[in-house]
Amino acid sequence: MLKPKLFTTIKDYSSKQFIMDLSAGTIVGIVALPLAIAFGIASGVTPEKGLITAIIAGFIISFLGGSRVQIGGPTGAFIVIVYGIVHQYGVNGLIIATLMAGVILVIMGFARFGSIIKFIPYPVIVGFTSGIALLIFSTQIKDFFGLQIDQIPSEFFDKWVGYFFGFSTINFYAFGIASLTLATILLFPKITHKIPGSIVALIVTTAIAYFFNLPVETIGSKFGELPSALPQPVFPQIDFAAIRELIQPATTIAILAAIESLLSAVVADGMIGGKHRSNMELIAQGVANIITPLFGGIPATGAIARTATNIKNGGRTPIAGIVHSLVLLLITLFFGHLARLIPLATLAAILVTVAYNMSEWRSFIAIFKSPKSDLIVLLTTFGLTVVFDLTIAIQVGMILAVILFMRSMALVTNVGIITRELKDDDELFDANAIASKKVPKNVEVFEINGPFFFGAVSKFRDAIRIIETPPKVLIIRMRNVPAIDGTGIHALEEVYHNVVKKGTQLILSGVHIQVLMVLDQSGFLKIIGEQNVLGNIDDSLDRAREILGLPKIGRPVDFKPTVKRDLT
Repeated sequence: MLKPKLFTTIKDYSSKQFIMDLSAGTIVGIVALPLAIAFGIASGVTPEKGLITAIIAGFIISFLGGSRVQIGGPTGAFIVIVYGIVHQYGVNGLIIATLMAGVILVIMGFARFGSIIKFIPYPVIVGFTSGIALLIFSTQIKDFFGLQIDQIPSEFFDKWVGYFFGFSTINFYAFGIASLTLATILLFPKITHKIPGSIVALIVTTAIAYFFNLPVETIGSKFGELPSALPQPVFPQIDFAAIRELIQPATTIAILAAIESLLSAVVADGMIGGKHRSNMELIAQGVANIITPLFGGIPATGAIARTATNIKNGGRTPIAGIVHSLVLLLITLFFGHLARLIPLATLAAILVTVAYNMSEWRSFIAIFKSPKSDLIVLLTTFGLTVVFDLTIAIQVGMILAVILFMRSMALVTNVGIITRELKDDDELFDANAIASKKVPKNVEVFEINGPFFFGAVSKFRDAIRIIETPPKVLIIRMRNVPAIDGTGIHALEEVYHNVVKKGTQLILSGVHIQVLMVLDQSGFLKIIGEQNVLGNIDDSLDRAREILGLPKIGRPVDFKPTVKRDLT
């Protein structure tokens, strides 16, 4: 459905929700301020370009987007690719590449590619996001320690060699500012969550550096005064030679924007119990990346951390995202000149925390317990991202994942929900069909048919959504699942944690030995409990009765047929 969520939510909008959106948008705008500046500097451009991106792109993404709560703007995912484009093609090249990426995103949206993005393998996503996080961390060492190094090598290993030989030039004042920033960000949430730790750290360290006149590099000393108004739009000089050279990095920007925005939207859906319009979201991202660079901005996409902050503070409609953009605009217009006092060490520490949160190190380690094919995809994508190029990493990671998947299983996976209202004649010929079982009240049964690889996960998640009232017991029947990969395990973990929050007990039924071994290796078997993993549906239903405090009955002598609805 190509209709912005704003136009849907505004129909029954209330003054109470406006107050909540206003509060959430204001908080997110304040949170976004240091991040926008830091992302701009880390990307190799001036700090105001990060602010421009957060203001203009953030407004467009909220106004046209397919998510109720998505917050758009510059993100850490783009730092590496943007820095590379600026270094090789200059700022004009970045503008052209971003425009091209915007056009690609709009085409993807109208071509209904939003659903296809969901099928990108989990190990590929973890591989390149962890690689990007490591690269971001490596770019902040100079400012974090205040090292006096004139030229930082662009290659990863050369960069660290330069740090090693230049570490004797450490500025302990800068290191102290960065350490205080880091400590404040980590410890302040223990005092209160209402005020973002990054803002407190920014104010405190900036005040210390200014009033004590510390010899540390600041935004002003490196970039000069920040403009206190939005720039006029400027159209770049575009020729076919530039388009040919920039098509590959532009495609990488588009893919990254699509992945990041839809991942953020999916996470947001899980937090608010909604469902975003993926194709409309891609179109909004595209329009934002077409208009923003005309004002000097950098690539933008949905920001998971800021979106989560929006949700936690009560934002439930795109109005909150629009407010966030207006708050940033007002700060830029009236207080932008004060940004020159911010120490670069403070921003470096903020980006170090961004890199840590982005690293997904727990997921990275967890995939080591997954099948070897997932581990190969993960390490290949991660290694190519760090050592070579993000564009190559995504391309090779995707191709490798598809090849391994095709080699493992070429079957089509279907996901079905078992209910008692509809009828499936095929099940009457199956002695173990759910139609021949007495399913207690407050128990729902889902069945997965076929290999549970990354291609099946999207269907599985959509099927789970059909349950409107949480049952007391959810049985996932896996008798026809011969194999599972890391993405499947991750989906099961997501479902487990979501249903537990709603007071639902999860049971796995008919698990094959290969699947059981993978679940054991991943640690999921210990999480769910071995008593909740049964060999057949009769034992699973008896386990459900035990949980509900009902007597066990085993196999029924007679039965009243129940039904199955196919969700494929």
